[in-house]
Amino acid sequence: MSTKDFILASGSPQRLALLKSIGYEPKEIEAANIDETPFPQEMPLQYIRRIARAKAEAVSAQIPNENILSADTIIVVGQKIIQKSHSDEEQTAVMRLLSGRTHRVITSVCLKSKDGRLSQRTVTTKIMMKHLTEEEMDTYIKSGEWHGVAGYKIEGILAGFVKRIVGSYTSVIGLPLYETKNMLDGTGIK
Repeated sequence: MSTKDFILASGSPQRLALLKSIGYEPKEIEAANIDETPFPQEMPLQYIRRIARAKAEAVSAQIPNENILSADTIIVVGQKIIQKSHSDEEQTAVMRLLSGRTHRVITSVCLKSKDGRLSQRTVTTKIMMKHLTEEEMDTYIKSGEWHGVAGYKIEGILAGFVKRIVGSYTSVIGLPLYETKNMLDGTGIK
């Protein structure tokens, strides 16, 4: 597979694997290093769109005159953004919050073209989670699959706890492929 004329502004192995699965391997990967702290009173959609844009802008500033593809994914319960857990205890609290509830996974994808145009798509997917037993939560925590992701990783043990998904499965993994492919194609990257 030959590489395509864009730089992926993400160090996510899941995003790279998703892109490769549809034949869109970036010519380079340059993870954006930005402050992802939400602003006070910032709503989840505002936040995720701002972060995805900021990642594209940050990498574009480092490597100008290139097509830059960035994305960010969050899990939202009500209006609460679930941040990455840093301990088993924090992740257990996240699992208790999600247990038996419907929550949203929102991914925003941003493409900054060589000529400076920005295009952005934001996809919301609803996830219905079963009531989790203490044993199920413990098994998931001990698996370590949640390390490095915000909330959880759906492609693994957790998939057995999901009753229903309404929306884009690939968006929950980290990149809505339909929208991403259309953005890249629209910029002439095929």
